[in-house]
Amino acid sequence: MLVDISINDLGVIRHSSAELSEGLTVLTGETGAGKTMVVTGLRLLAGGRADASRVRDGAKKAVVEGHFSSTKESISQLVESVGGEPDENGEFIVSRTVSAAGRSRAYLGGRAVPAATLGDFAREIITVHGQNDQLRLLSPEEQLGAVDRADPRLAGIREDYAEAFQKWRSLARDYRRRTESRRELAQEADRLQYALEEIDGVAPEPGEDAKLVQLVQRLQDVDGLRESAHTALAAIDGTEELDEAASSLLGRAGSALGGSPDNRLSDLGDRIFEITSQLGDISAELGGYLAGLPADPTLLEKSLQRQQALRALTRKYASDIDGVLAWRDEAESKLQSMDTSAEVLEELKVQVKEAEEEMMRKAAELTKGRRKAAQVLGKLVTEELHGLAMPNSTLTVKLSTAKYSKTGADSAELQLNGKQLATAASGGELSRVMLALEVVLASEDGATLVFDEVDAGVGGRAAVEIGRRLARLAAHNQVIVVTHLPQVAAYADAHLHVSKDKFTSGVAELSAQERVEELARMLAGLDDTDTGRAHAQELFDRAQKEASARLTQVAD
Repeated sequence: MLVDISINDLGVIRHSSAELSEGLTVLTGETGAGKTMVVTGLRLLAGGRADASRVRDGAKKAVVEGHFSSTKESISQLVESVGGEPDENGEFIVSRTVSAAGRSRAYLGGRAVPAATLGDFAREIITVHGQNDQLRLLSPEEQLGAVDRADPRLAGIREDYAEAFQKWRSLARDYRRRTESRRELAQEADRLQYALEEIDGVAPEPGEDAKLVQLVQRLQDVDGLRESAHTALAAIDGTEELDEAASSLLGRAGSALGGSPDNRLSDLGDRIFEITSQLGDISAELGGYLAGLPADPTLLEKSLQRQQALRALTRKYASDIDGVLAWRDEAESKLQSMDTSAEVLEELKVQVKEAEEEMMRKAAELTKGRRKAAQVLGKLVTEELHGLAMPNSTLTVKLSTAKYSKTGADSAELQLNGKQLATAASGGELSRVMLALEVVLASEDGATLVFDEVDAGVGGRAAVEIGRRLARLAAHNQVIVVTHLPQVAAYADAHLHVSKDKFTSGVAELSAQERVEELARMLAGLDDTDTGRAHAQELFDRAQKEASARLTQVAD
């Protein structure tokens, strides 16, 4: 649900904000006051295309911000995946800026994201219906999607089919690739096999090249290292030729001072004994170091030869041995997919056939479900159209067989009185068809539905019916409607008015009395007459009473 929205420097709106509640909210105002800019702002929050021409004249950028509330786990996961988080109220802040130069920036949960990410976020929580959306309804994809929405059980069937279709297509492509490019694959397989044998012949270990560098350097300096360590050890421990060893001399000095009655000399003796102890540790480490020095005179030559073998691999396959081993694993996996032997091709052919049969079975199941859903959808939408002052109209769904694709083996066409919607419906009729579909297909998950002048070209009784259906739709969803019809506005739970002074516009929520005055204005400008206000009051009271009764029925 959209909790609130703020708009800065978008079109004629300098700065305005509005809190939005559950139920039905209408936006009204004079032509040119900026109602469309509110919908434009919502489209920007939904990841829509940014248009620099929408930035208010003289401003550097336009900014739109919205706070959304949702308990959907998928919404939380999406925000978390981009590094965003809810605010202290548990709401998700979405914002969009558009500079006068045309640059656009999007933010979700406090983190910068691509505009497409806002589209993914909005797809779960808000739907905007306008003239462009009516045109989108005419596309075969949208019409097939409407059929699938008509029966919640179809979602799982369609998903199962999509998995089967993807498996079949992947296997079929692999089989076609192996058969059509058999010679090229065989040549590539020989090359990879030779490379694998060359690498396996050397049998490198991870990180071996770096270890060899250290070992070779050590072996090249081994004589000097041995002499340095031996000289130091001899000085500490002494030799047959050198009786006065450092350890002995220090021991004698410590003994001479250790028993002194003078505390100062005694302390110095203790310090000498500490040095003597450390010298013993150093002596032991030097002994171990000497014992660990390579004694094999041929080891250096062997190491240099091994180093050359490894370098031969790194020159061909990667910059280091770890890269060579990674290349080898990838090549081995690739080699398995290049097997073009008769046995492998025959086995793969069988797998393709089995996958195709499974896909066709699931497609048939999907088609069967769609045919039932199409009949139900046509019946329910027709009933809604009759209530929307189209008593002689019948909506049917024509399902036809189509080429297998990720959506199944069906194509759908919504028909009005047996003809395509595009040719059979006027602009006003198309608006009512779209509204009827939304009423029939709407879920009860608290989504936000935005209708931008869905009542265009409608009046009289049809306008009242549109108001009723929007109110019914708002029983379980947040519905925001831009309208010019008082019959629709009268059913609203909240009424926002967009007003314009000389240069800028603002949005304000109307009180009950102000709503009546606005309805009177919408009734052909009768706000300055007692008759007009009385008519508006009657319209308002009747619609509110009806809406209240419907809410009571829903609650019961």
